[in-house]
Amino acid sequence: MSKAFTRIGKDIVMAVKEGGPDPDANARLRAVIQNAKAVNMPKDNIERAIKRASDKSQGDYKEVLFEGYAPHGIAVLIETATDNNTRTVANIRSYFNKCNGSLGVSGSVEFMFDHTCHFRVGKEGLDPEALELDLIDFGAEEVFVEEEDILIYAPFECFGAIQKELEARNIDILSSGFERIPQVTKQLPEEAMEEVEKLLEKIEEDDDVQNVFHNLNI
Repeated sequence: MSKAFTRIGKDIVMAVKEGGPDPDANARLRAVIQNAKAVNMPKDNIERAIKRASDKSQGDYKEVLFEGYAPHGIAVLIETATDNNTRTVANIRSYFNKCNGSLGVSGSVEFMFDHTCHFRVGKEGLDPEALELDLIDFGAEEVFVEEEDILIYAPFECFGAIQKELEARNIDILSSGFERIPQVTKQLPEEAMEEVEKLLEKIEEDDDVQNVFHNLNI
């Protein structure tokens, strides 16, 4: 939970720095606030984070993507938000080195993943099939029911158009975000899988890391 709050806190800073502290005028901030509520982040925490981000003395975070290979040829993509790129590079490189992986150059594995966006909305009062037909024009590729909610998947670049259309229809967005889905996954024996998971755990524990994606078939 604390890791989720830290990640969202950084998302709030980046959203406020980019588009200001008013959620009504800042679509990115609205999305982050929805995600904060989805993980039960207290309202006071959200408001404090927005206020802190509005302070000119608050440092900014830069989004940096790292790419590399874990043991046994498993591709790894790491999304970070950092205020000290030198520190982050050194840390990420050390994790790969200590776990028999290798940090790659930009573009070395990113092409193996599809960059997508997703939305989770409440199912009540909505027809998933009709919604899918309506959202195809805005780039939606997949709409399906999961438990009590409807999930919408689309290419990364369609996020803004779909968010705007859902809001125009007064459809309550419960959460949203981005994923990097591997085009092909790789199966490993249990012992080899444990080696890869050791590296992934080290990376995920780093405070600068926002998300980790890989093509290991778990």
